[in-house]
Amino acid sequence: MRMRHLLFAAMLGITALPAVACRMTMALEQWPPYIYRDARGRFTGLDLELLQAIFKEARCTLVTLPELPTARRQLLFQKGGLDLMLAASETPERHSYARFSLSYRDEAVGIFSKSGAPASHRQIASFAQLMRGNSTLLAPKVGWYGAQYAAARPALEKAGRLNAFGGFQQGVRMLDAGRADLLLGDVLAVRHEARLQGVALNTLPFLILRAPVHLMLNARTTSADDLARLNAAITRLEQRGVLAAIRSSYEAP
Repeated sequence: MRMRHLLFAAMLGITALPAVACRMTMALEQWPPYIYRDARGRFTGLDLELLQAIFKEARCTLVTLPELPTARRQLLFQKGGLDLMLAASETPERHSYARFSLSYRDEAVGIFSKSGAPASHRQIASFAQLMRGNSTLLAPKVGWYGAQYAAARPALEKAGRLNAFGGFQQGVRMLDAGRADLLLGDVLAVRHEARLQGVALNTLPFLILRAPVHLMLNARTTSADDLARLNAAITRLEQRGVLAAIRSSYEAP
C-alpha cells in the first residue's frame, strides 16, 4: 500500500521535502476543471494546482488514494480513513468531525443559454425573473447550488420546467440538443465542458451562488497545528499573488 501511495504522489508531481512538517491522505476524483486526468493520464486541474502550491509552501506531503465515488469518499473521511477533502463548504454540522482552512477560492453557480438563443432566454436578469417566465431549466441531480434554487426546485418540477442530468458532459449535450432552454451549474465546470464539446454558451448576467470553499481536514486524524500551518501557507501565497495567478489561469472565458 505504501508503494501505491508513493506512486500516486509521483503522478501528481508532489515530492517529499527534506523536513516534512505534516502528511495527509486524500482520495482522487474526476471533477473537471478542478481535478481530472490530462491527455497523458496524469491528474491536473485548478484545485490540484492550488493544493500543490499550498502543501509545498507548508512543507507538507500529500498522499493520494485512487479515485472513489463521492458518497464513498465522504463516508471514508467521516470514519477517519482520509485526512483531507477539497472544495468544502463550511457548515455547522460538519464541525463535529472536521476543521476548515481559510478559503482558497470561491465557487460560483450560474445559468447559461446557447449563444443565439432567443432574447427572452438570454436577457433574463435575475432568478426571480426566470421563475416568473416559462423557460425550462437543466440542473444537476445532486449537489448544493444555492438557497434560491433549492427553494424554487419543487415549483419548477411541478410545472414540468426542470430536467436533471448526472454530469456536466451530459448537461451540455442536453442543452445543445434543445432539451431545455437554460442550464444551471458550476461556472467553471460548465464552461470547461462546453469548450471541450465546441458548444458556444451565453452566461446570464447574474449568479445563483458565490461562496468560499475550504480545505476540510479530518478532526480525528489531523491537529490544530496542521491547520495553522496550512492557513499560514494560504495567507503567504495570497499575499504574494501565487494563488490568484493559478485561479486566473482557469478563469479565462
